[in-house]
Amino acid sequence: MNKYLVVAIDASRARFLTLEAIDDLLDNSKCHLVEHEGLLNLVGELAGKELWTTTKTGRNQGLGSKAHAYDDGRENHLREYERRFARTVVDKILHFTESQAIRQLVLVAEAQTLGILREFMISLLPSNLNIQAIAKDLSKFKATEIYKYLAGKNILPLH
Repeated sequence: MNKYLVVAIDASRARFLTLEAIDDLLDNSKCHLVEHEGLLNLVGELAGKELWTTTKTGRNQGLGSKAHAYDDGRENHLREYERRFARTVVDKILHFTESQAIRQLVLVAEAQTLGILREFMISLLPSNLNIQAIAKDLSKFKATEIYKYLAGKNILPLH
C-alpha cells in the first residue's frame, strides 16, 4: 500500500495524519488515520486588540471631526502571517515525506489556504509525490470522520 499523508488545515492549525493498516476484527475498514502531530498558528486565533493596538481600521479623525480613510496595512500583515504558517506546514510535510517515505499527499483546506500552500509546494516538495488538494475545511473533524469523508470521495483506499 502506498503511504498516505493527510494534512487538514484551517487558519489556526494544521493536523498531520497517516493512513495505517489495522488488524481489528471489529473494524471492517482495515485502514484508519493516525494523527501524529499538529501545528498551531496563534495569529489565526487572535482577534481585535490581541493582535492590533486598535480594532478600528482605516479611519483617522481630522480637524473639525472630519474623518479620512487610510490603509493601515493590516491585510498585508495578515497575508504575511498566513504565508509564514504555510511555509511551516510545507516544511513539516517535507519532514514526513522524507522520514516516512510518503508517496501520496492529501491536502484538505479552504481554497485560499490551498493557494498560499501552492506557492511553497511547487519548488520544495519531491516531484515523485502524488498530491491531491481538496478545498474543504475538515480540520475540526475526528480522524475517523476525515477518513470516512475522503474514502467516500475515493481519495483514500477503502481497504
